[in-house]
Amino acid sequence: MKPVCCGFIGLGLIGGSIAKALKEHHKEITLYAYDINPETLALAKAEGIADEVSEQIGERFSECDILFLCAPVSCNDDNLLRLKEFLSKDCILTDVGSVKTGIHKQIAQAGLEHLFIGGHPMAGSERYGYANSKAKLLENAYYILTPTPSVSAEKLSFYKELVSSIGAIPLVLSYTEHDYVTAAVSHLPHVIAASLVNLVKDSDSAEGVMKMIAAGGFKDITRIASSSSTMWQQICLTNTENISALLDTYIHMLQSVKEQIDARREREIFDFFNDARIYRDSFIEASSGPIKKEYAIWVDIADEPGAIASIATMLALNGISIKNIGITHNRESEEGALRIEFYEEAGMLSAVTILTNRGYSIYGKK
Repeated sequence: MKPVCCGFIGLGLIGGSIAKALKEHHKEITLYAYDINPETLALAKAEGIADEVSEQIGERFSECDILFLCAPVSCNDDNLLRLKEFLSKDCILTDVGSVKTGIHKQIAQAGLEHLFIGGHPMAGSERYGYANSKAKLLENAYYILTPTPSVSAEKLSFYKELVSSIGAIPLVLSYTEHDYVTAAVSHLPHVIAASLVNLVKDSDSAEGVMKMIAAGGFKDITRIASSSSTMWQQICLTNTENISALLDTYIHMLQSVKEQIDARREREIFDFFNDARIYRDSFIEASSGPIKKEYAIWVDIADEPGAIASIATMLALNGISIKNIGITHNRESEEGALRIEFYEEAGMLSAVTILTNRGYSIYGKK
Protein backbone atom coordinates (compact mmCIF):
# COMPACT_ATOMS: atom_id res chain seq x y z
CA MET A 1 0.00 0.00 0.00
CA LYS A 2 1.37 3.43 -0.89
CA PRO A 3 2.07 5.94 1.90
CA VAL A 4 -0.99 8.04 2.68
CA CYS A 5 -1.94 11.13 4.59
CA CYS A 6 -4.83 10.60 6.99
CA GLY A 7 -6.94 13.25 8.67
CA PHE A 8 -9.05 12.84 11.81
CA ILE A 9 -11.92 15.14 12.66
CA GLY A 10 -12.34 14.22 16.30
CA LEU A 11 -10.02 11.94 18.22
CA GLY A 12 -11.98 9.98 20.81
CA LEU A 13 -11.92 6.29 21.69
CA ILE A 14 -12.60 4.96 18.17
CA GLY A 15 -10.81 7.69 16.23
CA GLY A 16 -7.81 7.43 18.55
CA SER A 17 -7.74 3.64 18.24
CA ILE A 18 -7.82 3.80 14.42
CA ALA A 19 -5.08 6.43 14.43
CA LYS A 20 -2.90 4.33 16.74
CA ALA A 21 -3.48 1.21 14.65
CA LEU A 22 -2.52 3.05 11.46
CA LYS A 23 0.66 4.37 13.04
CA GLU A 24 1.53 0.94 14.43
CA HIS A 25 1.11 -0.88 11.12
CA HIS A 26 2.20 1.91 8.73
CA LYS A 27 5.06 3.98 10.08
CA GLU A 28 5.15 6.03 6.87
CA ILE A 29 1.61 7.42 7.28
CA THR A 30 1.26 11.12 8.01
CA LEU A 31 -1.58 11.95 10.36
CA TYR A 32 -3.36 15.28 10.91
CA ALA A 33 -5.83 15.66 13.76
CA TYR A 34 -8.51 18.15 14.74
CA ASP A 35 -10.33 18.06 18.06
CA ILE A 36 -12.10 20.61 20.23
CA ASN A 37 -10.15 19.36 23.26
CA PRO A 38 -6.61 20.82 23.40
CA GLU A 39 -5.53 18.20 25.96
CA THR A 40 -6.46 15.39 23.56
CA LEU A 41 -4.46 16.99 20.77
CA ALA A 42 -1.47 17.57 23.04
CA LEU A 43 -1.49 13.93 24.15
CA ALA A 44 -1.80 12.62 20.57
CA LYS A 45 1.12 14.82 19.53
CA ALA A 46 3.24 13.82 22.53
CA GLU A 47 2.64 10.13 21.85
CA GLY A 48 3.74 10.55 18.24
CA ILE A 49 0.34 9.53 16.88
CA ALA A 50 -0.56 12.91 15.34
CA ASP A 51 2.12 14.51 13.20
CA GLU A 52 0.24 17.78 13.20
CA VAL A 53 -2.69 18.96 15.31
CA SER A 54 -5.18 21.80 14.96
CA GLU A 55 -8.04 23.28 16.94
CA GLN A 56 -9.77 24.29 13.71
CA ILE A 57 -10.57 22.65 10.37
CA GLY A 58 -8.43 24.28 7.73
CA GLU A 59 -6.61 23.98 4.42
CA ARG A 60 -4.09 21.48 5.77
CA PHE A 61 -6.75 18.76 5.46
CA SER A 62 -6.79 19.20 1.66
CA GLU A 63 -3.61 17.07 1.61
CA CYS A 64 -5.40 14.04 3.09
CA ASP A 65 -5.97 10.89 1.07
CA ILE A 66 -8.53 9.70 3.61
CA LEU A 67 -10.51 11.69 6.16
CA PHE A 68 -12.17 10.12 9.19
CA LEU A 69 -15.19 11.86 10.73
CA CYS A 70 -14.87 10.76 14.36
CA ALA A 71 -16.57 13.58 16.25
CA PRO A 72 -20.03 13.05 17.83
CA VAL A 73 -22.79 12.54 15.23
CA SER A 74 -24.41 15.84 16.23
CA CYS A 75 -21.28 17.66 15.00
CA ASN A 76 -21.20 16.10 11.52
CA ASP A 77 -23.31 18.76 9.80
CA ASP A 78 -21.04 21.64 10.85
CA ASN A 79 -17.85 19.67 10.28
CA LEU A 80 -18.93 18.64 6.78
CA LEU A 81 -19.69 22.24 5.85
CA ARG A 82 -16.28 23.34 7.05
CA LEU A 83 -14.50 20.42 5.37
CA LYS A 84 -16.21 20.62 1.99
CA GLU A 85 -14.03 23.37 0.51
CA PHE A 86 -10.84 21.51 1.46
CA LEU A 87 -11.67 18.05 0.12
CA SER A 88 -9.55 16.70 -2.73
CA LYS A 89 -11.41 14.92 -5.56
CA ASP A 90 -9.27 11.85 -4.86
CA CYS A 91 -9.94 11.86 -1.13
CA ILE A 92 -11.94 9.15 0.64
CA LEU A 93 -14.33 10.59 3.19
CA THR A 94 -15.51 8.21 5.90
CA ASP A 95 -16.99 8.14 9.40
CA VAL A 96 -17.10 5.76 12.37
CA GLY A 97 -20.69 6.19 13.54
CA SER A 98 -22.87 3.38 14.87
CA VAL A 99 -25.81 4.55 12.74
CA LYS A 100 -25.40 5.11 9.01
CA THR A 101 -28.70 6.43 7.61
CA GLY A 102 -28.25 9.96 8.94
CA ILE A 103 -24.70 10.47 7.70
CA HIS A 104 -25.55 9.07 4.25
CA LYS A 105 -28.39 11.59 3.96
CA GLN A 106 -26.08 14.41 5.06
CA ILE A 107 -23.46 13.36 2.53
CA ALA A 108 -26.08 13.33 -0.25
CA GLN A 109 -27.29 16.82 0.70
CA ALA A 110 -23.70 18.06 0.67
CA GLY A 111 -23.06 16.54 -2.79
CA LEU A 112 -20.18 14.40 -1.53
CA GLU A 113 -21.45 10.93 -2.41
CA HIS A 114 -18.61 10.33 -4.90
CA LEU A 115 -16.13 10.54 -1.98
CA PHE A 116 -17.98 8.80 0.81
CA ILE A 117 -17.66 5.28 2.23
CA GLY A 118 -19.39 4.93 5.57
CA GLY A 119 -17.42 3.06 8.18
CA HIS A 120 -18.29 1.38 11.48
CA PRO A 121 -15.63 -0.50 13.44
CA MET A 122 -17.62 -3.01 15.50
CA ALA A 123 -15.42 -2.50 18.52
CA GLY A 124 -15.71 -0.54 21.69
CA SER A 125 -15.25 -0.31 25.42
CA GLU A 126 -17.16 0.77 28.49
CA ARG A 127 -14.58 3.56 28.69
CA TYR A 128 -14.35 6.40 26.22
CA GLY A 129 -12.08 9.22 25.10
CA TYR A 130 -8.66 9.28 23.45
CA ALA A 131 -6.90 8.44 26.72
CA ASN A 132 -8.53 4.99 26.63
CA SER A 133 -7.89 4.31 22.93
CA LYS A 134 -5.55 1.52 21.85
CA ALA A 135 -4.44 0.04 18.55
CA LYS A 136 -5.44 -3.50 19.49
CA LEU A 137 -9.08 -2.47 20.04
CA LEU A 138 -9.70 -3.11 16.32
CA GLU A 139 -7.93 -6.46 15.99
CA ASN A 140 -10.24 -9.21 14.67
CA ALA A 141 -13.22 -6.85 14.87
CA TYR A 142 -15.64 -6.56 11.96
CA TYR A 143 -15.27 -3.17 10.29
CA ILE A 144 -18.44 -2.53 8.29
CA LEU A 145 -18.17 -0.38 5.14
CA THR A 146 -21.24 1.25 3.59
CA PRO A 147 -20.15 2.74 0.25
CA THR A 148 -22.45 5.02 -1.72
CA PRO A 149 -23.47 3.79 -5.19
CA SER A 150 -21.37 6.49 -6.84
CA VAL A 151 -18.07 5.90 -5.05
CA SER A 152 -15.47 4.22 -7.26
CA ALA A 153 -14.47 0.57 -6.99
CA GLU A 154 -10.86 1.74 -6.65
CA LYS A 155 -11.67 3.80 -3.56
CA LEU A 156 -13.58 0.92 -1.96
CA SER A 157 -10.76 -1.53 -2.71
CA PHE A 158 -8.20 0.85 -1.20
CA TYR A 159 -10.26 1.33 1.96
CA LYS A 160 -10.83 -2.43 2.38
CA GLU A 161 -7.09 -3.01 2.06
CA LEU A 162 -6.40 -0.32 4.66
CA VAL A 163 -8.89 -1.86 7.11
CA SER A 164 -7.40 -5.33 6.65
CA SER A 165 -3.88 -3.99 7.15
CA ILE A 166 -4.67 -2.86 10.71
CA GLY A 167 -6.02 -6.27 11.71
CA ALA A 168 -9.75 -5.62 11.31
CA ILE A 169 -12.17 -7.55 9.07
CA PRO A 170 -13.89 -5.46 6.35
CA LEU A 171 -17.52 -6.28 5.61
CA VAL A 172 -19.48 -4.37 2.93
CA LEU A 173 -23.19 -3.72 3.55
CA SER A 174 -25.77 -1.17 2.42
CA TYR A 175 -26.36 1.51 5.03
CA THR A 176 -29.97 0.38 5.53
CA GLU A 177 -28.92 -3.23 6.17
CA HIS A 178 -26.21 -2.02 8.52
CA ASP A 179 -28.65 -0.08 10.67
CA TYR A 180 -31.05 -3.00 10.98
CA VAL A 181 -28.30 -5.53 11.78
CA THR A 182 -26.60 -3.35 14.39
CA ALA A 183 -29.96 -2.51 15.96
CA ALA A 184 -30.38 -6.24 16.61
CA VAL A 185 -26.87 -7.24 17.73
CA SER A 186 -25.69 -4.03 19.40
CA HIS A 187 -28.31 -1.36 20.03
CA LEU A 188 -31.12 -3.53 21.39
CA PRO A 189 -28.79 -5.46 23.74
CA HIS A 190 -27.70 -2.17 25.32
CA VAL A 191 -31.33 -1.19 25.86
CA ILE A 192 -32.05 -4.59 27.39
CA ALA A 193 -28.96 -4.52 29.64
CA ALA A 194 -29.87 -1.06 30.96
CA SER A 195 -33.47 -2.21 31.50
CA LEU A 196 -32.33 -5.23 33.53
CA VAL A 197 -30.08 -3.09 35.71
CA ASN A 198 -32.90 -0.59 36.30
CA LEU A 199 -35.28 -3.46 37.08
CA VAL A 200 -32.98 -4.70 39.85
CA LYS A 201 -32.39 -1.14 41.08
CA ASP A 202 -36.13 -0.49 41.37
CA SER A 203 -36.86 -3.95 42.86
CA ASP A 204 -34.05 -4.04 45.40
CA SER A 205 -34.60 -3.85 49.14
CA ALA A 206 -33.50 -0.93 51.27
CA GLU A 207 -30.54 -3.04 52.39
CA GLY A 208 -29.46 -3.55 48.76
CA VAL A 209 -29.40 -7.35 48.89
CA MET A 210 -29.85 -7.71 45.10
CA LYS A 211 -26.97 -5.34 44.41
CA MET A 212 -24.78 -7.18 46.91
CA ILE A 213 -25.18 -10.58 45.22
CA ALA A 214 -25.46 -9.31 41.62
CA ALA A 215 -22.53 -11.20 40.14
CA GLY A 216 -22.02 -14.18 37.87
CA GLY A 217 -24.44 -14.29 34.96
CA PHE A 218 -26.22 -11.06 35.84
CA LYS A 219 -23.01 -9.09 35.90
CA ASP A 220 -21.88 -10.60 32.58
CA ILE A 221 -25.05 -9.84 30.62
CA THR A 222 -25.37 -6.29 32.01
CA ARG A 223 -21.71 -5.27 31.65
CA ILE A 224 -22.48 -3.11 28.62
CA ALA A 225 -24.89 -1.01 30.70
CA SER A 226 -21.75 0.81 31.93
CA SER A 227 -21.20 2.37 28.48
CA SER A 228 -21.55 6.08 27.69
CA SER A 229 -25.09 7.29 28.42
CA THR A 230 -24.77 10.15 25.96
CA MET A 231 -23.66 7.89 23.11
CA TRP A 232 -26.52 5.46 23.62
CA GLN A 233 -29.03 8.28 23.93
CA GLN A 234 -27.89 9.53 20.51
CA ILE A 235 -28.01 6.04 18.97
CA CYS A 236 -31.60 5.58 20.15
CA LEU A 237 -32.52 8.97 18.69
CA THR A 238 -30.90 8.24 15.31
CA ASN A 239 -31.75 4.55 14.75
CA THR A 240 -35.19 4.87 16.30
CA GLU A 241 -37.29 2.95 13.76
CA ASN A 242 -35.11 -0.17 13.72
CA ILE A 243 -34.68 -0.28 17.50
CA SER A 244 -38.41 0.25 18.05
CA ALA A 245 -39.38 -2.48 15.57
CA LEU A 246 -37.03 -4.98 17.18
CA LEU A 247 -38.23 -3.97 20.64
CA ASP A 248 -41.77 -4.82 19.53
CA THR A 249 -40.61 -8.28 18.45
CA TYR A 250 -38.65 -8.77 21.67
CA ILE A 251 -41.57 -7.69 23.85
CA HIS A 252 -43.81 -10.16 21.99
CA MET A 253 -41.25 -12.93 22.64
CA LEU A 254 -41.14 -12.07 26.36
CA GLN A 255 -44.92 -12.15 26.54
CA SER A 256 -44.89 -15.57 24.87
CA VAL A 257 -42.29 -16.90 27.31
CA LYS A 258 -44.29 -15.51 30.23
CA GLU A 259 -47.35 -17.41 29.03
CA GLN A 260 -45.33 -20.62 28.74
CA ILE A 261 -43.96 -20.21 32.26
CA ASP A 262 -47.37 -19.29 33.72
CA ALA A 263 -48.87 -22.41 32.09
CA ARG A 264 -45.87 -24.56 33.07
CA ARG A 265 -45.45 -25.87 29.52
CA GLU A 266 -42.40 -28.04 30.06
CA ARG A 267 -41.59 -28.82 26.43
CA GLU A 268 -41.94 -25.23 25.21
CA ILE A 269 -39.85 -23.85 28.07
CA PHE A 270 -37.13 -26.44 27.35
CA ASP A 271 -37.17 -25.59 23.63
CA PHE A 272 -36.92 -21.88 24.41
CA PHE A 273 -33.64 -22.35 26.28
CA ASN A 274 -32.33 -25.15 24.08
CA ASP A 275 -32.84 -23.29 20.79
CA ALA A 276 -31.02 -20.29 22.25
CA ARG A 277 -28.18 -22.48 23.54
CA ILE A 278 -27.63 -24.19 20.17
CA TYR A 279 -27.67 -20.93 18.23
CA ARG A 280 -25.44 -19.16 20.77
CA ASP A 281 -22.91 -22.00 20.69
CA SER A 282 -22.68 -21.63 16.90
CA PHE A 283 -21.29 -18.09 17.18
CA ILE A 284 -17.74 -17.51 15.97
CA GLU A 285 -15.44 -17.47 18.98
CA ALA A 286 -13.47 -14.36 18.15
CA SER A 287 -13.01 -11.01 19.81
CA SER A 288 -15.12 -9.27 17.23
CA GLY A 289 -18.38 -7.40 17.42
CA PRO A 290 -19.57 -4.48 19.51
CA ILE A 291 -19.74 -6.55 22.69
CA LYS A 292 -16.16 -7.58 23.23
CA LYS A 293 -15.15 -11.04 24.33
CA GLU A 294 -13.67 -11.38 27.81
CA TYR A 295 -10.68 -13.57 28.53
CA ALA A 296 -11.31 -14.97 32.00
CA ILE A 297 -10.73 -18.11 34.06
CA TRP A 298 -11.94 -19.30 37.43
CA VAL A 299 -9.49 -20.93 39.81
CA ASP A 300 -10.04 -22.99 42.94
CA ILE A 301 -7.87 -21.64 45.75
CA ALA A 302 -7.47 -22.38 49.44
CA ASP A 303 -9.12 -20.03 51.91
CA GLU A 304 -5.89 -18.92 53.55
CA PRO A 305 -3.75 -15.76 53.76
CA GLY A 306 -1.56 -15.11 50.72
CA ALA A 307 -3.41 -17.45 48.35
CA ILE A 308 -4.38 -14.68 45.91
CA ALA A 309 -1.02 -12.93 46.20
CA SER A 310 0.74 -16.20 45.39
CA ILE A 311 -1.15 -16.59 42.09
CA ALA A 312 -0.75 -12.92 41.14
CA THR A 313 3.01 -13.07 41.82
CA MET A 314 3.39 -16.32 39.88
CA LEU A 315 1.72 -14.83 36.81
CA ALA A 316 3.64 -11.54 37.10
CA LEU A 317 6.97 -13.39 37.23
CA ASN A 318 6.01 -15.05 33.96
CA GLY A 319 5.25 -11.71 32.32
CA ILE A 320 1.47 -12.15 32.28
CA SER A 321 -0.61 -9.00 32.81
CA ILE A 322 -3.84 -9.31 34.80
CA LYS A 323 -6.70 -7.01 33.85
CA ASN A 324 -8.85 -7.81 36.88
CA ILE A 325 -8.88 -10.28 39.76
CA GLY A 326 -11.40 -10.96 42.46
CA ILE A 327 -13.27 -13.43 44.62
CA THR A 328 -16.43 -14.95 43.12
CA HIS A 329 -19.03 -14.56 45.84
CA ASN A 330 -21.93 -15.73 43.70
CA ARG A 331 -21.14 -19.30 42.59
CA GLU A 332 -24.44 -19.86 40.80
CA SER A 333 -23.01 -19.94 37.28
CA GLU A 334 -19.25 -20.36 37.76
CA GLU A 335 -16.97 -22.87 39.41
CA GLY A 336 -13.81 -21.69 41.10
CA ALA A 337 -13.49 -19.16 43.88
CA LEU A 338 -11.11 -16.75 42.13
CA ARG A 339 -11.91 -15.01 38.84
CA ILE A 340 -8.95 -13.73 36.81
CA GLU A 341 -9.46 -11.62 33.69
CA PHE A 342 -6.74 -11.00 31.12
CA TYR A 343 -6.18 -8.41 28.39
CA GLU A 344 -5.50 -10.96 25.65
CA GLU A 345 -6.19 -14.60 24.84
CA ALA A 346 -2.47 -15.42 24.76
CA GLY A 347 -2.05 -14.28 28.35
CA MET A 348 -5.04 -16.33 29.46
CA LEU A 349 -3.79 -19.51 27.75
CA SER A 350 -0.31 -19.09 29.26
CA ALA A 351 -1.86 -18.61 32.70
CA VAL A 352 -3.91 -21.79 32.29
CA THR A 353 -0.77 -23.77 31.48
CA ILE A 354 1.24 -22.32 34.38
CA LEU A 355 -1.50 -22.74 36.98
CA THR A 356 -2.45 -26.23 35.80
CA ASN A 357 1.19 -27.32 36.05
CA ARG A 358 1.23 -26.01 39.62
CA GLY A 359 -1.76 -28.17 40.51
CA TYR A 360 -4.54 -25.58 40.42
CA SER A 361 -8.01 -26.53 39.12
CA ILE A 362 -9.10 -24.21 36.29
CA TYR A 363 -12.71 -23.64 35.19
CA GLY A 364 -14.64 -21.58 32.69
CA LYS A 365 -11.91 -20.68 30.18
CA LYS A 366 -13.63 -18.54 27.52
